[in-house]
Amino acid sequence: MGVTASGMSGDRSEPPHSALADTVLERLTAAYAAGADPQRAESARAYMKDVAPFLGLTTPDRRALSRTVLAGTPRPDEADCTAVALRCWRLPEREYQYFAVDYLRRNVRCLSSGFLPVARRLVSTVPWWDTVDLLACHVVGGLVAADPRLRADMDRWIEDDDLWIARTALLHQLRYKEATDTERLFAYCVRRSGHPDFFVRKAIGWCLREYAKTDPAAVREFVARERDRLSPLSVREALKNIGP
Repeated sequence: MGVTASGMSGDRSEPPHSALADTVLERLTAAYAAGADPQRAESARAYMKDVAPFLGLTTPDRRALSRTVLAGTPRPDEADCTAVALRCWRLPEREYQYFAVDYLRRNVRCLSSGFLPVARRLVSTVPWWDTVDLLACHVVGGLVAADPRLRADMDRWIEDDDLWIARTALLHQLRYKEATDTERLFAYCVRRSGHPDFFVRKAIGWCLREYAKTDPAAVREFVARERDRLSPLSVREALKNIGP
């Protein structure tokens, strides 16, 4: 699926047919359900602000079950990844979405730039930091790194009214280090500096703090120049490890 004049081709709302996804989902739902812990599920749901129901799997247990689910399965293609992700997102319990995020992270090199609309759908559906941040850093960030034409999409995402889409644009370069497009990073931070939501202000500080590991002087200079526009939270996070 290629790039169009207006960005990426349309969203795939229905999962494509995938025999691999059939196998994975059949194994996954059986394995995860067998390991469910209702008491832990209630605690997890409360901790995550009731964003979704949980099965109550600990992270080590979930990862061990995931390895069992995937044992012997072939390397997926993009259609398989799309089917697994969208079908997991249709299941109510949050651990299935965690599985999908891990699956996409593991197989991000199998994805083309045409996967970006699917990633957007995942970011904006049942959104919370626990899935959005990993999708931003490891999936969307990977897609943009592989196809710089997608920077134009990030320029649109940073303007989006959906705070999670804007947060994704801010965080997509989080792992780029020396490859960071500094001009774009700083422009995004300025553009959303007045955003009223905690999660956007926190993301501004986080992406600056992470880039400060690569170029602390540039971050100090940027914060000094834009301090009046940045929220105290963003400033505090940006300078957390390097000082003023």
